[in-house]
Amino acid sequence: MQRVGWVVMVVLSSLVAAYVGILLLMPQLGPPFLNEMRSSRPLAMYAHFAGGMWALAVGPWQFHQRLRDRALSWHRWLGRSYVLAVGLGGLGALSLAPFAQTGVVASIGFGALGVLWLWFTAAALRQIRRGNREAHRQWMVRSFALTLAAVTLRVYLPFSFAAQVPFEAAYPTIAWLCWVPNLIVAEWYLKRRRGLPSAQTST
Repeated sequence: MQRVGWVVMVVLSSLVAAYVGILLLMPQLGPPFLNEMRSSRPLAMYAHFAGGMWALAVGPWQFHQRLRDRALSWHRWLGRSYVLAVGLGGLGALSLAPFAQTGVVASIGFGALGVLWLWFTAAALRQIRRGNREAHRQWMVRSFALTLAAVTLRVYLPFSFAAQVPFEAAYPTIAWLCWVPNLIVAEWYLKRRRGLPSAQTST
């Protein structure tokens, strides 16, 4: 079951990363507000999109234990690139958050996401430098749960449209809903994992 979840995570992350890559190259294909962001805050937009895209693309592979065991140096280099990507994407997110559509509730939601994304990733880096692999892994789980907000946001938005919820009402809620449940699931997973024998915790 855990392998199925990992495969689903890889597929969804890769699809959204590809979509973000397309928007980086051709922002005119995205929603109208992207063109406004590109003209008014281009550095923040490109930093957030490029960083988020790379974090989505490489993040799931950091949790594949067999790959990690067989190519530790590759795991480390991907990890370094993930940290840099989150740094770039998180700073871009913090720059964009005050200008989020629908106002202050959405701005605070996305701003909190950006702060925690940077914080958790920095904590993961700090723990691996101290040689604490288990704490490093736990913080990386939390970090990637927030990276996956890019996926869950794109799941909730179409559902809100299908349910005919006005965008002005749906978007501020989704600004929180796209990441708070992810973090709750991550904490549940970590708590459950601590209660399992080590042989059952690998992907």
